[in-house]
Amino acid sequence: MPPLRYTLLSLRDLLVSFGPFILLTAGLLGLAYGWLNPNPPTRVVLATGPEQSAYDTFGQRYAAALSAYGITVELLRSDGSADNIELVRSGRADLGFVQGGSGHIRPDDADTLQTLGSLFVEPLWLFYHEASAQRLNRQPRLAALTELRGWRVNVGTDGSGVPQLFTQLLDANRLGPDDLTLSRLAQTPATVAFLAQDLDALVFASAPESPLVQMLLQTPGVRLMNVQQAQAYARRFGFLTPVVLPQGVVDLAANRPAQDLHLVASTTSLLARSGTHPAILQLFAQTAQTLHSPPGWFNRLREYPNLDLAEVPVAAEAERALKNGRPLMQRYLPFWLANLVERMWLALGLIIALALPLSRVLPPLYTFRIRSRVFRWYAELRDIETRAEAEAAAIDGLLHDLDALEARAEKIPLPLAYTDELYALRHHIELVRQRLRRLGNTHPANAPASAGYTPAGG
Repeated sequence: MPPLRYTLLSLRDLLVSFGPFILLTAGLLGLAYGWLNPNPPTRVVLATGPEQSAYDTFGQRYAAALSAYGITVELLRSDGSADNIELVRSGRADLGFVQGGSGHIRPDDADTLQTLGSLFVEPLWLFYHEASAQRLNRQPRLAALTELRGWRVNVGTDGSGVPQLFTQLLDANRLGPDDLTLSRLAQTPATVAFLAQDLDALVFASAPESPLVQMLLQTPGVRLMNVQQAQAYARRFGFLTPVVLPQGVVDLAANRPAQDLHLVASTTSLLARSGTHPAILQLFAQTAQTLHSPPGWFNRLREYPNLDLAEVPVAAEAERALKNGRPLMQRYLPFWLANLVERMWLALGLIIALALPLSRVLPPLYTFRIRSRVFRWYAELRDIETRAEAEAAAIDGLLHDLDALEARAEKIPLPLAYTDELYALRHHIELVRQRLRRLGNTHPANAPASAGYTPAGG
């Protein structure tokens, strides 16, 4: 099948000519891919908090959101904020929820940690039994922390960060460790003990989305302390913010709470190790916008996430996500493809800038390679012609060489687009053949005898 043979020849020549360029480009792309590492890992560890806490609830929402991109978010439950930051520092977690301004951040964390912004406010909830207030203070309401003298109060585990915070508040009210009974049970057993009235009060920090908060706000006989000095606490402790739980926000029909309640709160941030893949940070920042931008009990629409009061450097991906939203390419392309182009566009630009000048050399190189199969026979043809001028007596042998040259030339493999070169060679061979014959006819040794000539002695 001659047409198929010529097609295969063309493909082979193209591969041989363009192959080094393709290999060079592929090698540069491979090096850029290995250096930039554009594709994120498929598994990431997020340090959350105790079961049924706000951290745990939000962790599940992040895991569900990132699963749509093929990313598995492993939730690592912990005692809370202080525990989370240690998990991220040690590398056992890639990201973690951390309570802001409570002394967990060290100066050297700026070199190893970065923040994706403040996500939500985390009020300090102090729930107590009306019966305990009546029994210990002779009144059903708790009005100030100074009235906790003699109470049994659970402040959570050390890993939550609440004991350190609550101790500062007690010191400000001149209450020492001997003035009340402090326990440090984990959240779930503490709640069981509190509902059994083995504890008089329960203190913890959490977002209002926590199932525990929702349950206690609607438990009969349980009250939430109204921190009337919230403004004073915020002035004394710069990491605290006064917030208001509006009347009726928990249950409008039942009017719970029955009045505005003043609380103090810190903000919770999402921290990540500096080595966390940029695409992972980008996805978490985008998910944070979706989860935390709606209005809530303590925030207005799109008030969170924000980059205010950042205690460690802000991740560039979080800053871009908050300012520009979802990248343009991610709106029209699958995430993996949009991320690949976004991470490698600069390297691709440099490779293209290098490849374009080289690519202009390839067509002439391919043409030269094909035509050289024909041109190399011209050297032999020229040699035969030169020898004919010097060795006119050997014309017959040169004609034989010329016939052999033509036979070999007819077998030169060429793509169809270049067969004109082959026909030109054969034409030139014929021209040389004609010249050789003329030379042979004019040479004395090859000339015929003259008419009428009679040899001597005839």
